[in-house]
Amino acid sequence: MLYNIKALDEKAIAAFSPAEKIGLVATVTPEGLPHLTLITSIRAAGPKQITLGEFCRGQSKAQLQKNPKSAFLVMTMDRKIWRGHARWTHLRTEGPEYQSYNDLPMFRYNAYFGINTVHYLDLIDARGAEALPLPAIIVASLMTKMAKGGAAAGKNIPILNFFSEVLFNRLDALKFIAYIRSDGYPEIIPLLQCQTAGSRRLIFSTLAYGKEIDRIPVGQKVAVFGLTLQMEDVLVRGAFTGFSRPRLIRSGMVDIDFVYNSMPPAHGQIYPPVPLQPVTRWSDFPGS
Repeated sequence: MLYNIKALDEKAIAAFSPAEKIGLVATVTPEGLPHLTLITSIRAAGPKQITLGEFCRGQSKAQLQKNPKSAFLVMTMDRKIWRGHARWTHLRTEGPEYQSYNDLPMFRYNAYFGINTVHYLDLIDARGAEALPLPAIIVASLMTKMAKGGAAAGKNIPILNFFSEVLFNRLDALKFIAYIRSDGYPEIIPLLQCQTAGSRRLIFSTLAYGKEIDRIPVGQKVAVFGLTLQMEDVLVRGAFTGFSRPRLIRSGMVDIDFVYNSMPPAHGQIYPPVPLQPVTRWSDFPGS
């Protein structure tokens, strides 16, 4: 993969500007695992600076402050993709970028929330704009649908609930996979062909983005993010178990061991189940 852009030009900066786009940020958890978050407020403040507007605090911003290495993906309304890597440097609660965010119609006329913090990241590298390889994705999705019946992980206790299975199996849903490279930076790969093979496993044909998928180390923990255009989403993590050929179709697989709800206002872990705890202090409340 060639990330040959070291400074964003005017076309790239303009592509990052609209609020109507898909923006993903991959971070590294304190345990060294990949985490993927939908952050549509990602923008370019200049040729070498990325900003994230925070209006609802989840895990990603806290993780950036502990480990500043990140990856990003922006998909515009014309299905063009920009990808790259950036390093968190600081945050501000005022300034020109703060004002620019809160002047956007989405936040300016919202009575419930606005951007309260702006996070700044230095651009490391980027690539784009890339068109989605739709013919390859369509064929890969059909091949995945054929293969998954021969790749189920057994009938153990289910992990994904009905909503999550339906989301991942929707052919119009967007899916992305992230892993940690040897240099410590996350890497994001589009994975629109991904589907479920039962409630404990994800499967995906390698006919689309196969060269990039082949670079994922077998056995490494990966994160897979599923998203609909209605902004319903779910994050799962698990071990990338490599490749097999169910029904003679070369496919990659992820055995799921973690499910996370990243939709506001109640971010939180779904699986493994977390025991309910009484809130005794305001600082115990998620998002405070």
